[in-house]
Amino acid sequence: MTEPLLRVLTRMRGHLLDPDTLVRAVASGRQKGQQPRWRRVELRYVDLKAGRHLQVTAYDEQQAHTANHPGGQPAREVVDELLDEPFGNWHVETTTEIHQVRVTKRLEAVVHSSARETEVEVDRDHDREKDRLLPEDDPVLVALGLSDRSGRIKPSRQAKYRQVEEFLRILDIGLGEAIEKGHLRRPTADDPLRVVDLGCGNAYLTFAAHRFLTQVRGIPVRMTGVDQKEQSRDHNAALAAELSIDADFVVGSIGQARLDLAPEVVLALHACDTATDDALARAVEWQAPLVLAAPCCHHDIAAQLRRSPTPEPYAMLTRHGILRERFADTLTDALRASLMRLQGYRVEVMQFVESKHTPRNTMLRAVRTGAPVKGGGVRKEYDDLVTTWSVRPRLAELLGQPEDRAQGTA
Repeated sequence: MTEPLLRVLTRMRGHLLDPDTLVRAVASGRQKGQQPRWRRVELRYVDLKAGRHLQVTAYDEQQAHTANHPGGQPAREVVDELLDEPFGNWHVETTTEIHQVRVTKRLEAVVHSSARETEVEVDRDHDREKDRLLPEDDPVLVALGLSDRSGRIKPSRQAKYRQVEEFLRILDIGLGEAIEKGHLRRPTADDPLRVVDLGCGNAYLTFAAHRFLTQVRGIPVRMTGVDQKEQSRDHNAALAAELSIDADFVVGSIGQARLDLAPEVVLALHACDTATDDALARAVEWQAPLVLAAPCCHHDIAAQLRRSPTPEPYAMLTRHGILRERFADTLTDALRASLMRLQGYRVEVMQFVESKHTPRNTMLRAVRTGAPVKGGGVRKEYDDLVTTWSVRPRLAELLGQPEDRAQGTA
């Protein structure tokens, strides 16, 4: 049942401004046709020498910005500003309740509220260590070699740890929203969530995702990793046995791997060049409700751009090699997002880790809504783009898109 959005936000405002009962709140996503200033905002109250303050951590595409606001009018002003932002979701936790707010396409609100079994105590420590989805001393991180035997992240593995943490945050948000909106069922012990990691390699994110979902979120999971190397399978299977993790590892290419049951969550992280297209095509084939893909390398479209004359007036975009390669990256992922939308997916393209940690930091998060694309806008944009640049995306071929239509040549 929907409620007027203003009424719900006013109710949430009361929780956000209660310094005694608010545990934490998170705003994320966006309302239809709008874009909030921040990618994600987190709120909590902290105790400083000057008294209790509202701490707001706002994330843009590059970094986190944290500010502390005194109670009373300063806190009210910042809360009102955030409530005016077109966020699509609010998650508000108090000492006794948890509230999930989702904004619909009609700008109404769907609210799910649940009572806690027991009242929780709130940590107001300003100097506490940043919340980690997997603590540094987690056995999985030690087994993977990210942490040493003392449970501290190795200096040389800090970037990998940040990548794992940010990936888990995106997975957590995407999974929660897909379940809440009914695009993904609620897993049970008898029928666990089926997750596949295509091109898993040494399975850093495979094991981290399994650990986080099962031990932190309490979601039953059956994990499968696919990789072409038998060495990877043997190594990962031995590690899974050592950690008592319920996971299978299959040797085979992304495009040819056969699974007993179609997965519900498809991961493809840093699959090189058209291997990402193979993974997206398999996800469509399986009608997977949730897909997370972080592309790596974009040689196919880049090669096509080198072979074709640059359309006017865009010569400067391809005249210099470095600009042509970067443009190829952008064009490739834009076409992938359009093709997934045409297959009934809602797609977000985001930065999932800062560029200083890895230059390959784009993430495509796709949720299968099954809703047909209304009108011909997306189809026309896609056709115009491939026609203008004389390219043929590998994903279009894998999805069986007619070449004449994809190229816009009746």
